[in-house]
Amino acid sequence: MPELPADLAGQVEAALREDVGGGDVTATLVPAAQRVRGAVITREDAVLCGRAWAEETFRRLDARVQLTWHAADGEALHATQVIFDIAGPARAVLTGERTALNFLQLLSATATATRRFVEAVAGTGCRILDTRKTLPGLRTAQKYAVRCGGADNHRMGLFDRVLIKENHIAAAGSITGAIEAARRNAPGITVEIEVESLRELEEALNARPDIVMLDEFSLADMRAAVALNGARGAPAKLEASGSVSLESARAIAATGVDYISVGSLTKHVHAIDLSMRLQFSGA
Repeated sequence: MPELPADLAGQVEAALREDVGGGDVTATLVPAAQRVRGAVITREDAVLCGRAWAEETFRRLDARVQLTWHAADGEALHATQVIFDIAGPARAVLTGERTALNFLQLLSATATATRRFVEAVAGTGCRILDTRKTLPGLRTAQKYAVRCGGADNHRMGLFDRVLIKENHIAAAGSITGAIEAARRNAPGITVEIEVESLRELEEALNARPDIVMLDEFSLADMRAAVALNGARGAPAKLEASGSVSLESARAIAATGVDYISVGSLTKHVHAIDLSMRLQFSGA
């Protein structure tokens, strides 16, 4: 299981502050001693992600709320499956319902989309990567979900990898100059550069970056890029990027590239349809 993000508690705190504010005025309609039990189900097939966020949500509201899970993060779910049972004080359960489900729906969506891409390229040796196209404030959560889906994280942010793009190259004067400057200014950090043609790839390979991103290459040009890199003794890993769909992923992977980066994993999120069903009882 991937390591949970260090800022998980802060993400939940912010979500509850946004939703609850000065207090849940509707929950006061429920008697303070009212108890409730119920379950959360999924209405569609999915990959589960977000258990710790749901647990933290209810823990912060009332430690007496108990969740009993029937699946782990990264497990496949089928439609109508019970994900977890819940029991405890009714006010806390009702107050936390939307925040907990929001996290579960969002993160399960990212994990589910990721799993589909991973399965599409299975057996090729190519790895699926995410990007920085994440929801503000929830990057570590979404990148955790990508790992639960079976893919790898690209860089976490601007601090842990040099990624040289078109404007950086223009500022540096050349591809070679940009790579050389990156090696000087950020020693020991992975250096990746984006190229838009085979001619640019050749110049990049001469400067020996760690990774070359092939931006919007055709399948034929990707195969040519793999061959050119191989003829040089494979000095760099090759990453395909741009206009990647679930339908095109297999063909891209078959060209021999090492990675495919997919922004839609975290950007084009289709929330998984979840439902909480409750039964109320006395104190």
